[in-house]
Amino acid sequence: MDLEVQSLSADCTHALGYNLGKALRGGDVVCLFGDLGAGKTALAKGVGKALAVQEPMTSPTFTFQIEYSGIARDNPVRLIHMDLYRLRYPEEVEIIGVEDAFQEDTICLIEWPGIAEDILPDDSLEIRIEGSGEEPRRIGFSSHSEAWVERLKDIIPFEY
Repeated sequence: MDLEVQSLSADCTHALGYNLGKALRGGDVVCLFGDLGAGKTALAKGVGKALAVQEPMTSPTFTFQIEYSGIARDNPVRLIHMDLYRLRYPEEVEIIGVEDAFQEDTICLIEWPGIAEDILPDDSLEIRIEGSGEEPRRIGFSSHSEAWVERLKDIIPFEY
């Protein structure tokens, strides 16, 4: 499955994240790819808003992961927002417990997931954000799981 949309602003990327958040449920793993400043955290903040996260969401660049409480489809969930940018070796992924977060009551958003590719679930959703500065973003969605096609069709019917 491959889908692509264009986001014309940070607000649009946030809105796309919000709509994505409404489609998420416990056990989902979403991998966010993109250069620095592409909009990964803006999208993550939109997801947090959709999941009724009460605390302000910040980038977990220096803490590796931040956990929030949220609600997905009327069920309490943990939202774990990870940033693996600073990891240099795959062994560090195990040390900080990335795989431990893959639980049925947890939604994981992982920025810079490449170093953890060997442990990511087969049904994870990959989102690639291309662009920087004031230019529009191309946001691509892909997964090896066809179940994502149905889940995403309601949130990607138009340009953001």
